Amino acid sequence: MPQPEGQELEKIRARREELRGKYLGEDRPASTASGIHHLALICRDVEETIKFYQDFLGFPLVELVENRDYAGSSHFFFDIGNRTLLGFFDFPGHDHPPFSETIGGVQHLAISVTPEAFDAAKAKLDEAGVDYLGPDRGVDNSMYFRDPNGIGLELYNERLGRFEGTKLLD
Repeated sequence: MPQPEGQELEKIRARREELRGKYLGEDRPASTASGIHHLALICRDVEETIKFYQDFLGFPLVELVENRDYAGSSHFFFDIGNRTLLGFFDFPGHDHPPFSETIGGVQHLAISVTPEAFDAAKAKLDEAGVDYLGPDRGVDNSMYFRDPNGIGLELYNERLGRFEGTKLLD
């Protein structure tokens, strides 16, 4: 995808600063939400997805039931820490096109991990020959890669509520 340059890039940066000044105040109200219960994504193959998330990444499968809205479809959940779930559906008989980065799609899901889990994941990715962008490849505290369904994942070696060392939330 072509990136903006010159005057176009400067206009974009100026607009971002305008939005920061308008919406990022110190007297920000408390959120009306208590957190993410689960993110629901679509997979091609239930077992392949379970093996990847549970066996490869170490996110335990905590439930596997029939989708209440689509007969024959599975709905299943992984524990991704901090009482947060990552959910998946499959839709048997549905045509699933390849991943496409588009408006309304998920660009990537960033999951906070400890330094030890980060190092273990890096070793597993290297051993499995999984292509990723990460340490020693242009990004210091993150590893970006795709799951078997094409979903972008980031393992982020950063505590929750922080971004690049800056505290965003208490």
